[in-house]
Amino acid sequence: MKGMGPTMEMAPAPPTTGKAASASAPHMPMMHMSFFWGDRAVVLFPGWPGARGAGAYLLCLLFVLALAALTEALAAASRCVARRGAGGGAAGRVPASSAALLTAAHAARMGTAYLVMLAVMSFNGGVLLAAVAGHALGFLLARSRVHPGGGGGGAAAAAAASGHGLGGMGVGHHPDGSKA
Repeated sequence: MKGMGPTMEMAPAPPTTGKAASASAPHMPMMHMSFFWGDRAVVLFPGWPGARGAGAYLLCLLFVLALAALTEALAAASRCVARRGAGGGAAGRVPASSAALLTAAHAARMGTAYLVMLAVMSFNGGVLLAAVAGHALGFLLARSRVHPGGGGGGAAAAAAASGHGLGGMGVGHHPDGSKA
């Protein structure tokens, strides 16, 4: 604009050599910015599983599923250690061994959680489903009250037998629905 003072011209763009040129080279793999379906994903490490085929992709999905399940198992383990440590100390203090174990479990849980998050950031739909399934499986096995082979015992059966089950009112019920 005229009359607004001295004008400055823009400097020419710097030449693209070295690292800058290699970063924008066409041989760089494309990073997806939206979810996609397919077995040619790069998850956690460069070239893995990549274009190695469906077998490597399935191995990758199993790895992500196991990491997510391990995250839930470590969360349950840290809660268990925290309960044991809180019950044994005087005035709410936790023994040093419990505190160290709790810290190690927390660090391992955070490490696995971040690895699962980075895997999901590959924007592959199968990896997302594997992570969600792994968290669900880990919760089922580690933190839910359902345990394999448990139909005959447990706290719920004992509470029902003593009359303090879901029905309440001091009346025990048999599994077939009849009253005791």
